[in-house]
Amino acid sequence: MRKVGEKVKNEREAFKVCFVCMGNICRSPTAHAVFRKLVEEAGLADQIEIDSAGTHAYHVGEPPDRRSQQTAAQRGIRMHDLRARQVDLGDFYHYDLMLAMDEANLAILEELRPADGKAEVKLFLAHYAPAFGREVPDPYYGGAEGFERVFDMVEAASQALLTDIQQRLQARSA
Repeated sequence: MRKVGEKVKNEREAFKVCFVCMGNICRSPTAHAVFRKLVEEAGLADQIEIDSAGTHAYHVGEPPDRRSQQTAAQRGIRMHDLRARQVDLGDFYHYDLMLAMDEANLAILEELRPADGKAEVKLFLAHYAPAFGREVPDPYYGGAEGFERVFDMVEAASQALLTDIQQRLQARSA
């Protein structure tokens, strides 16, 4: 069964964002957890719905990679409650913004996206923290330093994303 993202009080008015990588156990749940913390700290949890997914079904139902969870815990970020899921066509109608972690997953999303889907599909890092490059590298096959770097990149991009969504929410209510 498809998991719907973090629930919000007023779903109709909420801005909905989904982070996407390949297996949904390293990069996209990291972005999900980091962004969730920023949204909660900003007092916007009732206005922004957050989720993450993978383009492949390799890890459906699994928690984030233990190294991602360890890095998150060291930074005071919770992610133990997240579970991997695969992107489905309904996501393109549900979310306002789907953010791919790399070019390969962006290409898959663009190929899957229905012509009438409402979601904007973008490359997360290139759009929100281009000083770090275009892609969030996959830390899966590396050591702890790769996970630290991914968190640094995602935290910077998430700050910019939050500012963008706050502006969009203001425009909606104007």
